[in-house]
Amino acid sequence: MGQPYISIVIPTLNEEKNIGKLIKSVKQVLKPYRYEIIVVDGGAEGLSTDATVRIARAGGAKVAFDNKGKGSALIRGFRAASGKIIISMDADLSHRPTELKLLIAGIETGYDICVGSRFLTGGGSSDMPPLRVFGNKIFVLLVNLLYGSKYTDMCYGYRSFTKRSVGRMHLKELGFGIETEINIKARKAGLRVLEVPSFEKKRQMGVGKLNTLRDGFVILTTILKNAV
Repeated sequence: MGQPYISIVIPTLNEEKNIGKLIKSVKQVLKPYRYEIIVVDGGAEGLSTDATVRIARAGGAKVAFDNKGKGSALIRGFRAASGKIIISMDADLSHRPTELKLLIAGIETGYDICVGSRFLTGGGSSDMPPLRVFGNKIFVLLVNLLYGSKYTDMCYGYRSFTKRSVGRMHLKELGFGIETEINIKARKAGLRVLEVPSFEKKRQMGVGKLNTLRDGFVILTTILKNAV
């Protein structure tokens, strides 16, 4: 098949009820492209305690392991990716695979990074309680104020990148601060960023890993320490 054009990177932790459906849907959308799907699985022993890895491999995904957190898993996946365009997705079926072509088009029109936004016209979420909406707005305001950016969303993981842009950001965040770090470092590196509308669905099965207060503090810390 030759070198992939698209690399999909999906961090997982005990997502056996979702990962098979996600891989199948992604493959349907990406039929016209050369692509690879990279699942980066994490857990207490370096892998999930359920059948996530087996199902991912059965679906044709490549599997890597990282147990340090979502950010670390994404960085591991980015390094393993060989596609010209890299796309990050969550494993919980909250991201609509039909939006993949919009993220691909954003890169093909000349942008370095294309970011899904739930707060642009045409976007939205059925999985954001009021506290998370408020926190996200505060983080957006703070980042825009500190870095002179014009983001509308901050903590959303559905994004596409050129391979070159990933290397220029020198990402380090191990946990849920990774999306915020990407937004900040993209701005500081002078990368061209496009936001496109995206709708976030509710997790279909399993338990979410995000803790609003704990991970909100992580995101705030990420914003402030990168201001130095």
